[in-house]
Amino acid sequence: MEKIRILHTNDLHSHFETFPKIERFLKKAQKDQTVDEVFTFDAGDFMDRSHPLSEATKGQANIELMNRFNYNAITIGNNEGISNSHTVLEGLFDHANFPVVLANLREKDNSMPRWCTPYKIFITKQNTRIAVVGLTAAYPMTYGPNGWNVKLIANTMDNLLPQLEDKYDMLIVVSHIGLTMDRFLAQNYPQINLIVGGHSHDLLENGEKVNKTWITQTGKWGKYVGDIHVNLKDHHVVEIKPTTHPTSKMEELKDDEKYISSLRQKGIDILTKEKIADLPAEFDNNKMRAIEASLDAITDFAKTDIGMLSTGLFLKPFNSGVFTEADLQQALPHPMHVVRSTLKGEDLWRLVMEVEKNRHYLKKFHLVGMSFRGKIFGEIVYKGITVDPESRTVYVNSKEIEPEKFYTIAVLDHYVLIPFFPTLAIVGQNEFLFPQYLRTVVGDYLAKKYPLKENR
Repeated sequence: MEKIRILHTNDLHSHFETFPKIERFLKKAQKDQTVDEVFTFDAGDFMDRSHPLSEATKGQANIELMNRFNYNAITIGNNEGISNSHTVLEGLFDHANFPVVLANLREKDNSMPRWCTPYKIFITKQNTRIAVVGLTAAYPMTYGPNGWNVKLIANTMDNLLPQLEDKYDMLIVVSHIGLTMDRFLAQNYPQINLIVGGHSHDLLENGEKVNKTWITQTGKWGKYVGDIHVNLKDHHVVEIKPTTHPTSKMEELKDDEKYISSLRQKGIDILTKEKIADLPAEFDNNKMRAIEASLDAITDFAKTDIGMLSTGLFLKPFNSGVFTEADLQQALPHPMHVVRSTLKGEDLWRLVMEVEKNRHYLKKFHLVGMSFRGKIFGEIVYKGITVDPESRTVYVNSKEIEPEKFYTIAVLDHYVLIPFFPTLAIVGQNEFLFPQYLRTVVGDYLAKKYPLKENR
């Protein structure tokens, strides 16, 4: 009987506070003498630019830390693929000591990115062939504008599996596609023995078996580490036993907290040196002024004269005086992109009515996911739009909206994705603007509007 142990993580999201414990656990488990071989995988979203060190180093700090985890292979998540520009992602793995498996992403010319491979085949000490395929969430409307050609999951598997035929004894998919899609894979591709998953932040403490395929996932933020024991006989899988280990119960050393704090401070120190603008006194402790300036920024960037933003995006007001990248990153940590949406007047009216209908509910609504890094959604603030609540009349730049006229409005990809404003997703002609994202758009505008003085 051949015994293999598989360790795995997913959706770490730059939560470095768990990294010291994870590193110690993995290194100890990787020396396990009770099994024939140990493999370690990560299923994506390992970086998150809401952490100042990830932002300051464009993810290189994440790679440096993950090199110590001794991964055999990883795949990427949407935070790596969409929150980073094409150029940043191209160079993200230049210093990685692990391979990236990713079968469903291509350059615009349909060539394979230089930094990844569709799959890897590992040969164990007993000559069992383990094929590991990588998949990431297929989001064409955001990968496309970022210069990538993302392939649908079913098409990818239909094309890849014939190429792998007779080349493996065990098939593992390391996926960042979410539990629903993992179940789809298990139901439709019985060749898969094991799915090491991520993206949907589900915790499967002892895995989930769908038909003959085991699915595993460890929740989010490094709160758990996955641990799977596989038994094989004559190179055939006979048993898979998944479990998870909470990092909260792992040993904490006295220097861990100091080390974790130092990582954050290092990022803040780097970003503080990058000065953006010299903001006048009117910005001091005035969140509404920050929102107004940001509305000016996104409408200027999208070349529209109307826009909307929600107050919950702004975790801090913009301070007056010298305004740095550290200030901006702490105020707007969200990896979101600006969208230019074109709507007929009657549809813009309906969008505004959706906002007004949900305004009271969203004011204190705790929102999770979809690139939001705040606590509550907050209130929508418009630029160029006013509403008469009694007559439900909408005005654009002081003129009553014309039902057949087309209007363009600057919004965020976030508003297209959330369920509260369906008009945007259903009838909006939405242009996702890459590679800049909300934070860089606002920073560029402030630098232009309030330039630094020479002696600053």
